[in-house]
Amino acid sequence: MNANKDLSQIHDEKPERTKLLAQERQLCILDALVQQGSISVSCVAAELDVSDMTIRRDLVELETEGKLVRIHGGAVLPENSTPVAMDREEPSFSTRLICQSEAKARIATVAADIACGYLTVALDVGTTTYLMAEKLLERNRMKIFTNSVRIAHRMSCGAPDIYLAGGHMRGDEMSMGGPTAIAQFEQLWFDVAFIGISGLTASGFYDYSFEDVDLKRIYLSRSGYKVVLCDSSKFQRMSLVNIAPLQGVDMLITESSPPPAIALALEAARIKVVIAPPLPEPC
Repeated sequence: MNANKDLSQIHDEKPERTKLLAQERQLCILDALVQQGSISVSCVAAELDVSDMTIRRDLVELETEGKLVRIHGGAVLPENSTPVAMDREEPSFSTRLICQSEAKARIATVAADIACGYLTVALDVGTTTYLMAEKLLERNRMKIFTNSVRIAHRMSCGAPDIYLAGGHMRGDEMSMGGPTAIAQFEQLWFDVAFIGISGLTASGFYDYSFEDVDLKRIYLSRSGYKVVLCDSSKFQRMSLVNIAPLQGVDMLITESSPPPAIALALEAARIKVVIAPPLPEPC
């Protein structure tokens, strides 16, 4: 064995390992800030089993990036976020389909491209997932599982196999829910799930309907990869039901960068944020 070569390898690997540890620490710091609103150097250092000086260096770096504000003995979140708004009534499907239509089309295009890499795809109810479904009509070998009657009907003349949950249909949304739908889909395992939401805050994802949320949670618990579709009008908005905390979702597709409080929470939850590019101009 070449001792010089081994020493060289160790020298090359050491900085990379140190950098990885710093990134892990800083994610823990951001997560604590999102959950608590403030942190102390001594508490974080004890929790992570590192020195106070190490945490202070992390705070300096995170403050330089605009992710926190240092105070004596600790740090707090920046005070530059818009307040959270409460949505109390669910707009009709047709109204929501028109609202933010360009943004939703951008998000749906990116989501459809991602879906094409999988065989079993769960599509939640919603206007963005409906637009996404239209872009998957020619996909052979793909199996689509949904609780949206609209999506199932729209894709009935396409190439994918469509599986629609049974149960009770909810009015204008034309979504299937209830014990029968849950019992059917909780026995399955999907390669990927695409989830629609009505609101997103640092506390998690929101929706209007108890019945629809039951199926969203099934998709999240029974999928190998979890993608949330959310246009920017839903940032810092909440509604009746909290679907889930941010942790556990793999990707968020949107058309505009989230505000600071949400961006920090998404980073702490290790969610990949994809900004959908503008659609190409028509020829």
